[in-house]
Amino acid sequence: MRVHININLLGSCVLTLLVVSYVAWLVLKPEVARFEEVVVADNVVYLPYPSKITNMNVEEAILLRRSIRDYTSDPVKIEHLAMILWAAYGVTDPKWGLRASPSAGATYPLEVYVVIGESSVLVRESEYLRAGVYKYDVHRHLLTLIKTGDLRGELADAALGQKWVRDAPVGIVVCAVFERTVSRYGERGRVRYVPMEVGHLGQNVYLMATALGYGAVVVGAFHDDRVQAVISAKPEEVPMYIIPLGVPSMPPQTSFEDIWRFIEARRSG
Repeated sequence: MRVHININLLGSCVLTLLVVSYVAWLVLKPEVARFEEVVVADNVVYLPYPSKITNMNVEEAILLRRSIRDYTSDPVKIEHLAMILWAAYGVTDPKWGLRASPSAGATYPLEVYVVIGESSVLVRESEYLRAGVYKYDVHRHLLTLIKTGDLRGELADAALGQKWVRDAPVGIVVCAVFERTVSRYGERGRVRYVPMEVGHLGQNVYLMATALGYGAVVVGAFHDDRVQAVISAKPEEVPMYIIPLGVPSMPPQTSFEDIWRFIEARRSG
């Protein structure tokens, strides 16, 4: 007796089974974020997965990057914050765990905190992330709540009263654990490699923020110990940058044609 199998029908059945199984898995595991969604569970914020969401190419982002200190009252969208954090220090190579910012010997000495104000990060319509200090978990792409409350004022006071630290809806605080790099490269790791890495991270934040329609500015003037206290950083985590982030009051308007005219004027002068 011969049995005839319709290969096309079999393939369709298998595909249908896989799709149904995946949907069922998503429904039965609500603690896991869908690719494009955010899930807030207790003190953990599962961020939307990294993906291509900008319409601006890298050339335009470089052209329009500015240090922005004046912001509107608009909140930062959670999916945009997720991409900015990923661009800062997220994983870009699942095999080796490499990250968006280069690091000497892949020692990765930096830790990233986020200070969020009241009604400052929009999760979905009329729903905002709780105000407080969060820490970015690089490998799981999530935020862990460290302490609650709108602490932008305290952070600004620790930063010599700089109003843009107080006014921005979000402040990213970058800390360094120097020993991770110093243990391999000695004092050169402290004075050269770690500061270089902080700069790499800052530029990534600038460019991704610009591509998403936000403005940022890197701030280095602050009292280290007071910033540590505000964000409840560990003793070995030394603050290196505060990066206020928000929608710019006056977005830059430069075009490449403006740059051409600038160059031509100097070539002919």
